[in-house]
Amino acid sequence: MKALERLQVHNIKPSMQRIAIMDYLLENYTHPAVDEIYTALFPKIPTLSKTTVYNTLKLFEEHDAIKMLTIDDKNTCFDIDTSPHAHFFCKKCNKIEDFNLMKPEQLKGLDQSNHLVTEVHLYYKGVCQECLRSEE
Repeated sequence: MKALERLQVHNIKPSMQRIAIMDYLLENYTHPAVDEIYTALFPKIPTLSKTTVYNTLKLFEEHDAIKMLTIDDKNTCFDIDTSPHAHFFCKKCNKIEDFNLMKPEQLKGLDQSNHLVTEVHLYYKGVCQECLRSEE
């Protein structure tokens, strides 16, 4: 799905900055933070500010076009994949990756709790395989 199409599907009015930020998220599946997106896009859009990036990401999240991740204590990161899944945060290299240990069928019991569950966040923290290998 292209950026413009994704914005339209989520009822977000497109602008040059919004399209560029959505393009970045669709092309860079790295769970980026505001600074990463800003640093990547600023050379192409010199009028872009960090505030614009943050406000745009917040708008995307409010329209369910992306998920906000608070797994990292220092940065809020953003995920283009809005399907239910877990994340793994490496405490050594700070990389966040999808962790497919939470599947939609595992969430079925939540609707029997007499609560309205609108979000589920499942985070794992530790040391990734790459960092473990480099320690050996």
